Amino acid sequence: MKRIALLTSGGDCPGLNPCIRSVVRTAVSQGVEVVGVRRGWRGLLENDTVSLGLRDVAGIVHRGGTILHSSRCPEFHEAETRANAAETLAQLGVGGLVVLGGNGTLRGAWDLSRQMHLPVVGIPKTIDNDVGGSDYALGFDTAINTAVEAIDKIRDTATSHERLFFVEVMGRDRGILALHVAIACGAEGVLIPETATNYQDLLESLERARDAGKASSIVVVAEGDDAGNAYEIAREIEKRSDYEPRVSVLGYIQRGGSPSAQDRIAGGRFGKLAVDTLLAGEENRLVALRGGIVETINLERAWSETPRIDEEMHALTKVLSS
Repeated sequence: MKRIALLTSGGDCPGLNPCIRSVVRTAVSQGVEVVGVRRGWRGLLENDTVSLGLRDVAGIVHRGGTILHSSRCPEFHEAETRANAAETLAQLGVGGLVVLGGNGTLRGAWDLSRQMHLPVVGIPKTIDNDVGGSDYALGFDTAINTAVEAIDKIRDTATSHERLFFVEVMGRDRGILALHVAIACGAEGVLIPETATNYQDLLESLERARDAGKASSIVVVAEGDDAGNAYEIAREIEKRSDYEPRVSVLGYIQRGGSPSAQDRIAGGRFGKLAVDTLLAGEENRLVALRGGIVETINLERAWSETPRIDEEMHALTKVLSS
């Protein structure tokens, strides 16, 4: 294999640039050329590509986002669209493809590989950390740190005014990010989609904290919670109690920023193994971190398996919030 292609698709996150750097430098060290595809699947359909060499990825390990840019391309789920993409790769003389993406992007990569018999290796990236088969996805650690830093500042205002704050974090329909953030920032409560919201239990917990002398409380809310968004939950609590809660939605700030050391290291490890896997002649593989070991597994597991909430950590939030 003399030439491979590389793309990032879907939502951006910290850790992509360190991974891009690793893919390029690993490939070049093996005498393999790298074609960067701009704007994900859409860029591939439009043949928006650039040659990537050692100097092209210099000085990017600390940068958030992706130098290749990204987009969403729903039509890539259509067989004809994927055939057009494969034709572009053939014209470029590409023998394998590295795809950095979440569930939807990796599903598209798997479909492309099976349909066109093209060697593809996927790398998990999403601040939601909900790619099946892997304990970790690029961007997760940085997103936790970003949210915790913001909540630490919100805590100052909450304490000063003796307020209850509901802080909404991302996560789509999973509460993995919210759970980790809640533990790290010492929240008095956390609401996640995996567990039905019980207002009575929440109020009793908040009252215990107030009776214990806490002047303020922080409740972390996953954006996909079954009770609605943070504003809706705050209004319901206000109806049921004497609290006058405030709401802060962190939003896209969680997807930006310089990647943490953990995301930089993971990007380096993931990128190298992706290239090594392609050069070994393997296809339809997902680079995954499992039990501290970086390995490859069947790419289909990226979306066919649903990561579960760590019940021990969920129980820990209740103990630590008391």
